[in-house]
Amino acid sequence: MTSTFRYLPDTKEDQKEMLSFLNMSSIDELFSDVPESIRLDVELAIPEAKPEPVLWKHMQRLAGQNVTANELPMFLGAGTYDHYIPSVVNHMISRSEFYTAYTPYQPEISQGELQAIFEFQTMVCELTGMDVANSSMYDGFTALAEAASLAVAHTKRSKVIVSKAVHPESRAILNTVAAGPDYGVEEVALSADVTDLKALKQQIDSETAAVIVQYPNFFGSIEDLKEIDAIVKEKGALFVVSANPMSLGLLQPPGKLGADIVVGDMQPLGIPIAFGGPSCGYFAVAKKLMRKVPGRIVGQTTDDKGNRGFVLTLQAREQHIRRDKATSNICSNQALNALASAVCMTALGKTGLRKMALLNLEKADYTAKVFKEKGFSVLNKSPFFNEFVVELPCAVTDIEEKLIEKGFIGGFDLGADYGEPNQMLIAVTEQRTKDEIDQFIDVMEAATK
Repeated sequence: MTSTFRYLPDTKEDQKEMLSFLNMSSIDELFSDVPESIRLDVELAIPEAKPEPVLWKHMQRLAGQNVTANELPMFLGAGTYDHYIPSVVNHMISRSEFYTAYTPYQPEISQGELQAIFEFQTMVCELTGMDVANSSMYDGFTALAEAASLAVAHTKRSKVIVSKAVHPESRAILNTVAAGPDYGVEEVALSADVTDLKALKQQIDSETAAVIVQYPNFFGSIEDLKEIDAIVKEKGALFVVSANPMSLGLLQPPGKLGADIVVGDMQPLGIPIAFGGPSCGYFAVAKKLMRKVPGRIVGQTTDDKGNRGFVLTLQAREQHIRRDKATSNICSNQALNALASAVCMTALGKTGLRKMALLNLEKADYTAKVFKEKGFSVLNKSPFFNEFVVELPCAVTDIEEKLIEKGFIGGFDLGADYGEPNQMLIAVTEQRTKDEIDQFIDVMEAATK
């Protein structure tokens, strides 16, 4: 086999040797049991194979067509954000002890991995104000859906209510997951840029297992969790909050405002954008729900000599117990990304995290004020964190390319998800300088005229 095609699994000589061993004359014989009527009888519409150096250059050219936050100032958020990541984060997660580590089934040889996860859980509990957190989940979207399933199983009720101000992709995944256990999902309408509490009072009933809101919500606005909690608790349902962990450096923790389950995505803390993933979901609960948490919980203990140690304490998932008793089919965690978040939070410290969150708040506030001064309508009526919605005199799609040409990545087009083609969701993080913000607004002003 030549090095030109080293990414191919075998050569023609290899194939001939294998067919000979099987007493077959062609690869087609391998598929003789498959009816001809369902076999593909034409060549696949894919390009011919290229030598590896040629293919490598081709892929680099394609990748070069992307525009990234490393090249241009970015005002796009909607769930994935351009935040500062301390350099120590990458140094730590690049250590072979961590990036090659697998599920810590054997605690006696996995103490470093287990301690890292334990520290992550502890920090999540501090941020959210909750009693217990698991060792992470795939992302914030699946964590939210798992929270709904937990609520249905715990309350033995048949539906959940989710605010339309919750991320559209979270709501889509929630509906997909709900089809399995067959519980209903109802969406509650908006009052301007937050959840309509009057509508919620009308929709919630004795069959409601949980009410789900986002904090800050998809439009960046801050929901009144205390007021929502009172409505939820009156009907005996569980209160689920999907929270941006960066904002919790500044905002009151959901656990202090009545939340029973707090979920979210750790991407804002130490995880790069990476074209949308992978990320790391967190899942925190009140103590009463501890034994129903999906995934794993790492606990602290002592060995027979009294030394501090760590173990997988609760593993209520299908690999460890009978399927009918499992709380979830989530079979892995995001330990490496959870470590990235834990290292990021450690490097920032409580004061640093609060300062970072405050910068997000202040820079977004400054940007919104300048937009208003330029004659744009900012649609958020409630206080917002680092995102807000701007009404444009034309469709968002009409100015996206103009922004790129002028060196900016614009905000999120609300048209597809909310039917508002002239509304842009703009994110402003601590990464944006005053010059970048002012220039961006000037370009927006010129582009819309």
